[in-house]
Amino acid sequence: MNILTLFSLFSTYLFAECLNIENNAGQFFSSGHTNNWAVLVCTSRFWFNYRHVANTLSVYRSVKRLGIPDSHIVLMLADDMACNHRNPKPATVFSHKNMELNVYGDDVEVDYRGYEVTVENFLRVLTGRLPPSTPRSKRLLSDDRSNILIYLTGHGGNGFLKFQDSEEISNVELADAFEQMWQKRRYNELLFIIDTCQGASMYERFYSPNIMALASSQVGEDSLSHQPDLAIGVHLMDRYTFYLLEFLEDIHPASKTNMNDLFKVCPKSQCVSTPGHRTDLFLRDPGSVLITDFFGSVRKVEITMETINLTDPINQVENAGDGELQKEMYSYVDQLPVSEIIHQKPKLKDWHPPDGFILGLWTLILLVFFKTYGIKHLKHIF
Repeated sequence: MNILTLFSLFSTYLFAECLNIENNAGQFFSSGHTNNWAVLVCTSRFWFNYRHVANTLSVYRSVKRLGIPDSHIVLMLADDMACNHRNPKPATVFSHKNMELNVYGDDVEVDYRGYEVTVENFLRVLTGRLPPSTPRSKRLLSDDRSNILIYLTGHGGNGFLKFQDSEEISNVELADAFEQMWQKRRYNELLFIIDTCQGASMYERFYSPNIMALASSQVGEDSLSHQPDLAIGVHLMDRYTFYLLEFLEDIHPASKTNMNDLFKVCPKSQCVSTPGHRTDLFLRDPGSVLITDFFGSVRKVEITMETINLTDPINQVENAGDGELQKEMYSYVDQLPVSEIIHQKPKLKDWHPPDGFILGLWTLILLVFFKTYGIKHLKHIF
């Protein structure tokens, strides 16, 4: 009798575990997407906008850490702060005044840089209307099973966002671009985040389905900077993105944190401005949408009840002709001798007279001539 009781309890436990696995799998695939993409855009130039580049690179670092590869990230930086001559630490961009984390890193891949960051190129990336010669790294190759994160930062106003201080994109143009994406089946779900003054005005005109939007400030409010650094004379980040990144640092690929938790990031007591969000176009409940549905990658998972042996030896393929094992030889391509370049001594330059030297010499000759012979002999020169 005891054995039957134990057997029934064990069977009940197994059945409950199977149901739990199926429920987790159903939640995992509930979003219906099979791939993730990110479009990260900094629209500002000039050294005093250092923080906007740091904002974008910090989000870039977070999505890469959570699993989105560079092949699925379109990174647009309107200025190169890492190589700016005013940067006291060349080839670095920091997002915190302790200067410990270089968000520029060694493996950053910038797809659009400098004057390539325009309203036209941004809209062409979203809608896929690019010239045939455009490389894959500069394309958003999404489909109707793609979840897309779009992050924008820069200077803006009521209903517009400036690009390079020379042009601007309006909220109507942005809404129409998203509608084109939906009609062309270029996304499954889209998360739009903008960190700029009066950011909420940029999502007011959205009308396409399956879009969730967040902004750092309401209409009539400014988004404020954060982390001033006296050594370089600029702020390192904006407040909203700073607390957003602080929130993302606690997220891991298997995290169950949902979008309702993201809405609580940077309250007015921290941001000074009032962050906003819009979810009426989104079909799912934000509480069921995981952060990793947009900030992480999709891993293929196959549920099986069979035992899989992972220690089987790898079968070696033999050449049918001579019976010898086929061996593929791999070698690394020649790399730049970075260490030698950094430590090499500067080359000696050819000597040339300093600026104004020749003019000063002629002035001295004329003064000596006038002192010796007077101005009456000037006719002998000309």
